[in-house]
Amino acid sequence: MYLVESKEGAIACMVLSLFFLGTFPALLTLQERRGRLPQHTFLDYSITNYLAAVIFALTLGQFGNSSPDTPNFIQQLSQVRDNWPSVMFALAGGVALSIGNLSSQYAWPFVGLSVTEVLVCSIIVVIGSTLNYFLDGKINRAEILFPGVACFVIAVFLGCAAHLSNSADNEAKLEHLSADSEKEAVETSPILSHDVESADCSSRGAEAGTADFLIQLESRRSIKVSGRSTLIGLFITFFAGVSLSLFSPAFNLATNDQWHTLKDGIPRLSVYTSFFYFSTSFFVLAFVLNVVFLYRPMLNLPKTSFKAYLNDWNGRGWTFLAGFLCGFGNGLQFMSGQAAGYAAADSVEAFPLISTFWGIVLFGEYCRSSRKTYVLLVGMLFMFTVAVVVLMASSGNGHERGVRKSCQTSPLCAD
Repeated sequence: MYLVESKEGAIACMVLSLFFLGTFPALLTLQERRGRLPQHTFLDYSITNYLAAVIFALTLGQFGNSSPDTPNFIQQLSQVRDNWPSVMFALAGGVALSIGNLSSQYAWPFVGLSVTEVLVCSIIVVIGSTLNYFLDGKINRAEILFPGVACFVIAVFLGCAAHLSNSADNEAKLEHLSADSEKEAVETSPILSHDVESADCSSRGAEAGTADFLIQLESRRSIKVSGRSTLIGLFITFFAGVSLSLFSPAFNLATNDQWHTLKDGIPRLSVYTSFFYFSTSFFVLAFVLNVVFLYRPMLNLPKTSFKAYLNDWNGRGWTFLAGFLCGFGNGLQFMSGQAAGYAAADSVEAFPLISTFWGIVLFGEYCRSSRKTYVLLVGMLFMFTVAVVVLMASSGNGHERGVRKSCQTSPLCAD
């Protein structure tokens, strides 16, 4: 199987993963803003997300010769009775990712794509990177790693402040619109559900950031948030962040067995085998939950059916693409984590840099906001930029993980 062994290769995987993971939320958000039910969207997304893991396993996981110490993917699948503790960690990581991603999808309408991703990813880094640092035997440079984590913490507060300021700006815009003009804007706006959204919104007769634009968006989107407390969105966001912060440490335990759950002589799971089990539990849980939500929807969404889902091809290609991007992004993150330490690989959680770009370009987020909102937004993005550079700079050498583990159990290693 193919393994990334150099620090430069690991950083290249991180950068590519950063782009993939920053783009897929924009594609999912696009579908919700066009009125597609999130249950339909997430079912499509979970299918191609799983296919990405299968592709990784059957290609990179099968390259090269196999040996008892480093079995390839197919060979390692037959050893599930021997390495089941590691399999359970991988499955648990997939469950955490599935719940977190599903929660994030319901948080986007309340809080916005940009701020949701900022808060969620900052929580992932604060909790996940700290856990991974100790699980990896401290191979990452703490004097660099933790200042990077601190930058994410600062980004959390700036992101919350930017959201609250932008919400106040939107409320002020709507207050200047009378009830009659509001009704007219909804009834007469030429909405083309098949158009890709653009920041100028010229196809719908309203400029981004105006009160008319906000009303049109609310009338079209699948999850209605007007009049609902923003605290609902923030609660869902923080729940998603805590859930997602656990998937990387669980994957780390699956591939490196820091808790010594495997018997002597049993090879640890490869990145690709762990990724396969991880994605299997993600897909199964996502499929079951979203089928239930078809018939028992949340947040006053309309009921639908599995037959209606199968016949809903509106935007399905974009959603399939989103699943592939997320799957390949996760795979690249895990490959880089095995090479340079999972704490450093968490730098890809700075993908709100990419998501915010798409949010502004595609959806007109923050258009016509106040100067205060723009200052907070720029500050948030700056802290993310610093954080991703610092975390990548803290990259260690994955081989040191095994050396330190051996030294801890060997009486011949000097202090």
